[in-house]
Amino acid sequence: MEDCIFCKIIRDELPSRKVFEDDNVLAFWDINPAAPVHIIVVTKSHIESVAAIDKSNSQLLSDIFEAIAVIAKDLKLEDGYRVISNVGKNAGQTINHLHFHLLGGKRLSLAMC
Repeated sequence: MEDCIFCKIIRDELPSRKVFEDDNVLAFWDINPAAPVHIIVVTKSHIESVAAIDKSNSQLLSDIFEAIAVIAKDLKLEDGYRVISNVGKNAGQTINHLHFHLLGGKRLSLAMC
């Protein structure tokens, strides 16, 4: 998608601090971190959100979670981490491109809202 910020990062039109990349997934440090470790993990294919996952693209979820496991191990998050995906504006999704937040590096609050 032309004006999607994550698509621009994927195309190297905007800078990012990459931590992982393969054919289907890109992960980079969040520019406004909510934890000491805050990584954004995106699909390289533009998919709006988890709500747009179907049989034609569901393999990308496996690719993302395999990448998250590698990233968490590389960043030594063995004490735990959180993976979040917001779907829709009422849930706080601000960029309409499938992505997950990988948070860790400290004891996280148990609050979910």
